[in-house]
Order: sequence, then C-alpha cells, then structure tokens
Amino acid sequence: MGSNWRGRATGVGTAGVAVTVAGVFVNGLAYVVPVLGARHLPPAELSALATLLALGAIGGVASTGLQIAVAVHRARHGQADTNRPTLLTVLVTAMLLAVMLPVAALQLRLPGAAVALLGLLTMAVVAAGRWLGELQGDQRFLRLAAGMALLAAGRYGGVVAGLALGGGLTGSLFVGAVTSGLALALLVRLSGGAGFAATAPTLATRAVLTAGAATLAMLVVSYADLLLARRFLPPDAAGTYAVGTVLTKGALWAPQVVTVIALPRLARGDRRTLVAALSLVAAAGAALVLASMLAGGLAFRLAGGPYYTAAGRYAPLFAATGALYALVFVLINARVAASARWPSAPLWISTAAFVIAVVCWVPHTVPALATAALVTAAVTAMVTGMLALPAKTATDSKTVLTTATAGTGGRGTLRDE
Repeated sequence: MGSNWRGRATGVGTAGVAVTVAGVFVNGLAYVVPVLGARHLPPAELSALATLLALGAIGGVASTGLQIAVAVHRARHGQADTNRPTLLTVLVTAMLLAVMLPVAALQLRLPGAAVALLGLLTMAVVAAGRWLGELQGDQRFLRLAAGMALLAAGRYGGVVAGLALGGGLTGSLFVGAVTSGLALALLVRLSGGAGFAATAPTLATRAVLTAGAATLAMLVVSYADLLLARRFLPPDAAGTYAVGTVLTKGALWAPQVVTVIALPRLARGDRRTLVAALSLVAAAGAALVLASMLAGGLAFRLAGGPYYTAAGRYAPLFAATGALYALVFVLINARVAASARWPSAPLWISTAAFVIAVVCWVPHTVPALATAALVTAAVTAMVTGMLALPAKTATDSKTVLTTATAGTGGRGTLRDE
C-alpha cells in the first residue's frame, strides 16, 4: 500500500513538474509577444496586436473546448471515436471566423491582412485540441506537456521571430500562421495516432459545444475589458491598458497546471480534487497580487518597457482580476466535467452587465475600466462558486463514479509515456 501510494505521488509530482514547465513556456512565449511588440511597434500598432491576440484567444477557445470534451470523455470511457466532433468543430469555427473577423476588423480598426492571417493561425490551434485532449484524458502528462510546448512554439514562436526580425504586425502574423501549421503536424505524430475501442461510446458533439461555450464565455469575460479599452480609450491609454492586461493574463494562466492535472479526476466525480485545486489556485493568486502591490512599477516596466513604468500603481487591479478569473476557470472546468447544464450562463450574464456598465456609466479611463473589470471578476467568481461547490448527492456521485469505472475498466493511474 505504502509503495503504491509513493509511486502515485511521484507520478503526480513528475506530471505536475512537466506540465508546469510546459505552461511556463507557453505563457512565457505568449507574454513575449506583447512585450516584444511594445519595443518594436508604435502604441497604435501595439494596441492592434494586443487586440488581435485577444481575438485569436477567443477564436481559439474552440480548441480548449474540444480538448476538455475529449479529455473528460476519454477519462470516463477510454479510447473513443472523436473524428466526427473534431471535424465539425473545425468547420463551424472556420465559418464563424469568416463572418466575425471582417466585422471585428471594421469595428476595431484592424488591418485586413493581419486579421486574415490570424484566422489561419487560429484554425491550426483549434484542430490541435483533439490530440491534446486525448493525451490529457489518458493522463499521459509528459507527452501532453511536450504537445503544449510544441503548439506554443508554433502559435507564438513564429510571431516572436517575426517581430524580432522586424517583420511588423502583418509579417509577424504570417510567420506565426506557417509555424502553427507545422506544429499541428508534429503534434499528431507525437500523440501516437492510437485507435479507439469499438465498444466505447462516441463523443457527442453536444459535449464539445458545451465545453466550447463555457471556455468561450470564460475568455470573453476575461478579455472584454481589453476590447472595450481599444474601443473607448485614446491610443496611448489603450496601449497602457494592453500592458496591464499582461499582468491579468499572468495571474489567470500561471496556475493552469492545477486544472490540467485535476480535470481527469474531476470527470470521475472526485470532489476533494476540486477543493484542493481551488486552494492551490487561490494561494497562487494571492502571491501574485501581493507581488504586484510591492513592485507594480517594475511589473509594468518588464511588461511594456520604461515608458509604462508610471502606470505601475494600477498593477494590483489587473493582477487581482486575473487571480479571480483563475478561480472561475477551475470552477467552470469542474461544472463541465460534472456534465452540468448551461455551465457558461453566469459568465455570459457577467459579460453583458460589464459591457452595459462600461458603455453607459463607467468613466473611460484606465483606472475606472480596470476597477469595473475587477468588480465583474469578483461577482463572477462568487456566483460560479455557489453553483459549483455544493456537495452532490450520494446518488449523483455514485452514478458518475459507476459510469467512469465501467467506461475505463477501473483505469485511473498516470501514464508517463
């Protein structure tokens, strides 16, 4: 018993370290893009780049939704057919991007060529969700970590290279689109291309839509302030706000590893995992907020350069917003894993309320907009927590666990391959 426990603990620790390193690499590259952009682009183009990255993240949530749905289904039922929902996800996302991106280009004053290249880059990212989900659901966390790093190198590494070489906004996105396609091909090979059991139930398209809608709502509510800053603030103030959101995203995604490791267990009804995940994420968020209070000027300087140091007094607002949304991200994943109905509803309501408040009442300044975003994050976290944390009934828990055990043959160990 003791040897088995130590083996599992070592496996979780190794997986955690691997995914953490990959997450640091992913987020590091994501943050290098706006940081490098701040040094190579004028404020107006920097704001355009940040806005494009936000749109790409929103469009790419279909990838995260597909990954979550595949991972949850895989954790419950083992290897199952995911070809049809994957193809439908890619096609639907492509059609939506073809409609929405031109509108965004017009309303947000973005270059048409850059918007088109963003669409190509995003499609490669969306397709990658299927193979990342298979690795996550199988708890092959070492390969998952490698796949995450590989996709980030294609998604962000190409843009970073383009900026460093002086390619400007459009040239950098062109390089990113090319490298993203190459990364997708390598990811398919990395996953091993395993087949599926004939007796396993096929992943329902509805599950992908539910997970995708929840992830989309999560990112829309967390990126809404950046998009509204682009719309309502003067160019210099919008550039300052774009630098501040680097801190928001840092606090939001820094504890991502906790959710990645916890998701397969949440899919099998482990409520203690949810409590532990929330505790770890809350501790990480508190540390980041404290750091932003002590060294806000340094944080803004590192994120955007010396020009933005004076805005460091706003750092705690941005960091606290990200920390609260990190908790929301865990809670939303838990509700999706538990097959909750309409898990994204509170997030859409929060987004609508925030947009209305900014358009009608909130002053169009950096501190006012950042404060409104913080209040929205706090209310969203409270409401989502009330919905996700109540203990399930014994009957519900037994049903989930029985389904998971029957579908996986009792499988629940880490696979470090």
